Amino acid sequence: MTLGHIAFLGSGETSLAGGRIFESLARLLSEPLRVAIIETPAGFELNSAIVAGRVGDFLKTRLQNYRPVIDVIPARKLGSEFSPDDPEILTPLLSANFIFMGPGSPTYAIRQLKGTLAWDIIRARHRLGATLVFSSAATISVSAWALPVYEIYKVGEDVFANQGLNLFRDFGLHLSFIPHWNNAEGGVDLDTSRCFIGMDRFIEWCNLVPPENTTIGLDEHTGLILDLEAGQCEVSGISSVSLVRDCDPEMYPSGVKFPWSELGEFRIPDPLNQDISDKAWDMVSNLISVENDKPSDAVLLLLEQRQQV
Repeated sequence: MTLGHIAFLGSGETSLAGGRIFESLARLLSEPLRVAIIETPAGFELNSAIVAGRVGDFLKTRLQNYRPVIDVIPARKLGSEFSPDDPEILTPLLSANFIFMGPGSPTYAIRQLKGTLAWDIIRARHRLGATLVFSSAATISVSAWALPVYEIYKVGEDVFANQGLNLFRDFGLHLSFIPHWNNAEGGVDLDTSRCFIGMDRFIEWCNLVPPENTTIGLDEHTGLILDLEAGQCEVSGISSVSLVRDCDPEMYPSGVKFPWSELGEFRIPDPLNQDISDKAWDMVSNLISVENDKPSDAVLLLLEQRQQV
């Protein structure tokens, strides 16, 4: 396997800081640049196609030097005509080498993606070198334990911790992500930091998650880029990233690089592990065969090993 980069943005996916992160990642990929934008987190909104489309328009302009092919994946809701389990809708995702998922509702994204073909393909593509970028709600949804922002901040439910998509379970890590970490929209009258819920309620949430969990707080217009092959993390943007253990944050300012070991004991996923469905692997490998006449030796070996299980 050649694991792709993974990046997280605290906010501002269409800002100057976000654009710089996108371009730094695109520079590392071979042409053609094929971008897939996952619509799922905003799939409950009537204008979800517009939400995703704005990101697509931004990337088309920002990454124009890389001549990107951009597809929006309208995987909005299970059981609908736009299901995350519909192979036809997911076809452009199979060859994407740059996958983005962003604004919307974290808990909605978790409900619609957990255990689906879409989520399996995203992870399979990453293990074959695709870059993954998450911002805003999507950063929360891929956590081991997700912060239910809207339920707490808008609905008024008591603070609770929701199980997330747990992207890093495959790597032996227990990571959660909080965007809008330093948000100050509430001014002096209302604490809207910690993704709008405020410090006091964040501490309540923090005390609910298991002690082995590391929470990563992402300041606005700031990102964290994970290079899994090099075992390195880099903070990029205008502010800082905070690593929180036992509810005690440690800040890493923009420009700082630190080793993966800061996040926990990292392991490379076993390609024979059946945590990704055979259907997803078959779809990805079949498309690679069609487009390249023959898959790479690495892909052929991976598929052969899986078939022997």
